[in-house]
Amino acid sequence: MKTNIRTNILLLLTIFAVTVSSCSDSYMENLNTDPSKANSIDPNAQLTTAELQTYGDLGMVEMYRNYHYAFAQQLMGCWNTTNYGGRHTIDNNEMSRMWTSFYPKAIKNLTDGVYRSKENAALSNINAALRIYRVYMISLITDVYGDAPCSEAGLGYIDGKFNPRYDTQEEIYTWFFKELKEAGTALNQSGDKISGDVIYKGDVTKWKKFANSLRLRYAMRISDVAPEKAKQEFEDALSDAGGILASASDDALIKYMDVPFSFGQETYTDYRGNALSKLLFGNDPANNPSYLCSTFFNQMKNSGDPRTYRIARFYYDGLMSSTSTNNRIDLTEEVLAKGVTMNPRDPGAFSWEPWPTGYESDILKQIALTNPSVQSSVARETEPKLANNFLKSNNPGVVITYAEINFLLAEAALKGWNVSGAVDDLYAKGVRASMNFLSDNYGCDKITDAEFTTYITNNGIGHTNEQKKAAINTQAWILHFTNPAESWANVRRSGYPRLKSPAEYDFAQFLTGGADIPVRLSYPVLESSYNKQSYEEALSRMGGENSWNTPLWWDVN
Repeated sequence: MKTNIRTNILLLLTIFAVTVSSCSDSYMENLNTDPSKANSIDPNAQLTTAELQTYGDLGMVEMYRNYHYAFAQQLMGCWNTTNYGGRHTIDNNEMSRMWTSFYPKAIKNLTDGVYRSKENAALSNINAALRIYRVYMISLITDVYGDAPCSEAGLGYIDGKFNPRYDTQEEIYTWFFKELKEAGTALNQSGDKISGDVIYKGDVTKWKKFANSLRLRYAMRISDVAPEKAKQEFEDALSDAGGILASASDDALIKYMDVPFSFGQETYTDYRGNALSKLLFGNDPANNPSYLCSTFFNQMKNSGDPRTYRIARFYYDGLMSSTSTNNRIDLTEEVLAKGVTMNPRDPGAFSWEPWPTGYESDILKQIALTNPSVQSSVARETEPKLANNFLKSNNPGVVITYAEINFLLAEAALKGWNVSGAVDDLYAKGVRASMNFLSDNYGCDKITDAEFTTYITNNGIGHTNEQKKAAINTQAWILHFTNPAESWANVRRSGYPRLKSPAEYDFAQFLTGGADIPVRLSYPVLESSYNKQSYEEALSRMGGENSWNTPLWWDVN
């Protein structure tokens, strides 16, 4: 409770903080300064705000629902997911959400906090944490758009750089490795307390592991375009004395609060709850946005994955309110017992095209005897939906996990890098950790050792290197379901799982943005006016077009 109160106070401080006027004349400075506003802010509060905004910004996470989940083919069927990503609809406003949300808020706060703490030895730890988290936030941006403001981002007030240059993605990644290593080394157990941290509660040891683990992720990201650099950085991170994520207790998870479901204007500035979870619940029970895509559902179901019906459930939503899942009727066990055909949505399909074949539901017949609002005993919705466990406001915001580290190590071993452990063993550890992740963080029933053993026996890693790479990254795709930014990035980087365009599901006529699955999102249109020179320089490196079919620097698959 104390932690929640502290977080709320820090968040409020951050929201109300403003910068001071730059007028040098003391009279003008007083005249232009609002006495009710703070002219400086605790950098710890700025870290809090950036952490919470990551998944707490409802406007930003719309992009995940609209594009990321569709392009990675994990969700499909609700209007937003199918219309935008499923049918390749170009919408400049929707594509710009991360850019226009993170730069003026999270990146600005982090950069300002770094600037204000960098010369103060008493703030060395918070300075390092801000630097590490700034790397992570900029990685989200560059992995969506490509070349982007980095070295000059957030320096408008500090250095008067109101038109920052777009660093190349290669430059950005080079900076990532340098910044993470330096910041991780700067962290000191005897240094200042990192207060307001809603990931590790200021644990310096875990922040060191976090920095090194991000280095592993980014090294693997560039492994196909710059293999020698990737190998060097990966092995250097592994050998660092700070270590890497070594167990689930080291997972970098943003802690959110259980706040009421609401889609009013205030929700867009209230970062206390996991907005992505709330968005997946939706504000219209009749069109619940958490239908699973056939690609994702069938991969689990056809392989006998014990996670299938922990992630996917079959619900009758006729009695559900707009603010709670309490009245949902779970028909999953009845559906399975009756052998009813499941109807996940193919890429490009809406949930109502065509309406799934119904079945006689004994459960609904019984309820209808006492509840006249249940009009029919036929359960029409036999589409797999996301389980209630994933629709809670206090679900964690996933940054990086021990399970992911095992998959990164497995692929590194496959490449012949200096890694401790066999590929097969690291792969199995990753799968086991992925399964545990659901019960540890979402309240899903724990997957037993027997279930795991059966699954891993029937779903080995394969024999050829390509088969092994496919297995590792398909498992990473399943793991990253609750981390859509990393899910889409790793699918593009690795090329796995192999995804078919909606055009191959007979939706070619609806794909207004082209048949190929997009590989980036386009820059905001207003950049062509507000930052014209830098914008045009970036486009010149991309063949002159702001196209979502232009691969990023690291995407050579």
